[in-house]
Amino acid sequence: MTSLSHVQLGILYLDIMNAQSAALPLQERVEAQGHLIDSHIMERIFDTVVEYGGRFEVEEFHIGRTNSEPSRLRLKIDAGNADSMQQILSQLLGLGCSIVDSGDAALATVERDRCGPEDFYSTTNYRTYIRHDNQWMEVQNQRMDALIVVEGSQAWCHRLRDIRAGDRVVTGMRGIRVAPESKERNRLAFAFMSNGISSERQVETAVKQTAALIEQVRAAGQKIVAVAGPVVVHTGGAAPLSKLIREGYVNALLCGNALGVHDIEAALLGTSLGIRQSDGRQAEHGHRNHMRAINSIYRAGSIRGAVESGCLRTGVMYECVMANIPFVLAGSLRDDGPLPDTITDMNRAQDAYAEQLKGAGLVLCLGSMLHSIAVGNMLPSWVKIVCVDINPAVATKVSDRGTGQAVGVVTDVGLFLDLLARVLIPAK
Repeated sequence: MTSLSHVQLGILYLDIMNAQSAALPLQERVEAQGHLIDSHIMERIFDTVVEYGGRFEVEEFHIGRTNSEPSRLRLKIDAGNADSMQQILSQLLGLGCSIVDSGDAALATVERDRCGPEDFYSTTNYRTYIRHDNQWMEVQNQRMDALIVVEGSQAWCHRLRDIRAGDRVVTGMRGIRVAPESKERNRLAFAFMSNGISSERQVETAVKQTAALIEQVRAAGQKIVAVAGPVVVHTGGAAPLSKLIREGYVNALLCGNALGVHDIEAALLGTSLGIRQSDGRQAEHGHRNHMRAINSIYRAGSIRGAVESGCLRTGVMYECVMANIPFVLAGSLRDDGPLPDTITDMNRAQDAYAEQLKGAGLVLCLGSMLHSIAVGNMLPSWVKIVCVDINPAVATKVSDRGTGQAVGVVTDVGLFLDLLARVLIPAK
């Protein structure tokens, strides 16, 4: 192998440096504002530009000097081609960057129902603003994976299936600002929400912090929504959840047909999936008890009808009816029955879930991967989620699908609910 002389190495080094410093053909400038350092957003911005083959130059940076003053960043970005620049800008937009001097957001008119333009802007769950008629307006009904429709002087998130011919939809990436949820500088108040998912966290500590969040949300006049799976019944959590509902700590219940069926089976027959709750043994012919429970509700006409007739006298569903707390039972392919209250049309079930999530400040996800992920996708980023499951993968999957505000508590759901009820409602 031939070795290079010092002169040749020097020339090669200069060639490499000149190639790296040569101007790339495309250039944009972006701005970002917020707690950029505390939230590690600035380093993510830099990494993103490099990852997608671009170069950056910091033209201006002002660091916030107090716990409330935001930092400001202005960045020049160079890219070698349009695809690279498009990828960079798309990623940076989700990190809170906006293109400098971009003008109003581009709008395109929808030609067919449920068929958006090719380059429609797909939303995140972060607070979003668009520029229209030279003014910035906040997008309403914020959620991820939606289109932005401009109606007069307002902008709304609409799902693709709700788009109609004639709607004016935001396209491209100009005239759009996204405001990611920053890590709060008041670390003591929100330490729990920044701790992520851990099986090492003491359950008692997580319960106390969840109780504190619940009290904060109630004081702010916001709703507390419970999303529950049938494991709540299997693990003995039905009684404490019933108590929380009865005492006003739950404002809506979202679940599948299974929770309703197993809760009613336990209330009527003392079993859950045929297993006696008193001693954990299989009841004779217990395998049919869930069908007997469904049949009893059909005989009464509905869950409310069963309560009003005196057939159903305890349980989670009973407490919802007695406290006039709205509940939504969303059906699935594997449901038995299902209960007459169960919504089997998935679009209608999604709509019903979304309606009950309006005004929520905190969502408690209790042992249901499917419904937890579904609800997470419907929520804006500023609604806090506490995801409780014995399986740490559940909370991880909720976060991985874009719901970054979810905190995981890895423990038995029944134990968690029992301790939570004891903290919030002390024995008299």
